[in-house]
Amino acid sequence: MKKTNITLIGMPTSGKSTVGVIVAKILGMDFVDADLVIQSREGMKLSEIIDKRGIDGFVSCEGNAIMSIEAKNTVIATGGSAVYSDEAMKHLAKDSVIVYLKLEKEELFNRLSNAKERGVVLHKGETLDDMFNNRAILYAKYADLTVEEKGLTMEETVESLVESIKKYNECL
Repeated sequence: MKKTNITLIGMPTSGKSTVGVIVAKILGMDFVDADLVIQSREGMKLSEIIDKRGIDGFVSCEGNAIMSIEAKNTVIATGGSAVYSDEAMKHLAKDSVIVYLKLEKEELFNRLSNAKERGVVLHKGETLDDMFNNRAILYAKYADLTVEEKGLTMEETVESLVESIKKYNECL
């Protein structure tokens, strides 16, 4: 069965929101940013939710927000920690091709200097290196497709994603 949505997963700063908007325009689809859904539902910034409710509270809010997304013909950009909710990922997978925007560890470290401000979920005692290693396994687990971003510009990442989606849909 052909899936009508494209859901982007990947590390913080991998470009899910930026790439997602452009891909939606190119393919004539709608766009939803799950982080903005969370902020709208909770009435505060991601970092404030983490500060007030802790990591587990945030992950719960994120899972509930994702479960509330009912979309068709939409590119959905998830937060980097969406993969911590198996239920939310299964919800997305029902109608979505799940695409992992794979960012190299070194590039993540170069881009992510303000993890706390961005509302990045880091469990107690977890380093960025730990987060990368733990999440990479989950992204690979849930992904239907992986777009390797190493050495690609944003435009090349968009092009690679669009081509991958077209090939994927031809195989269905």
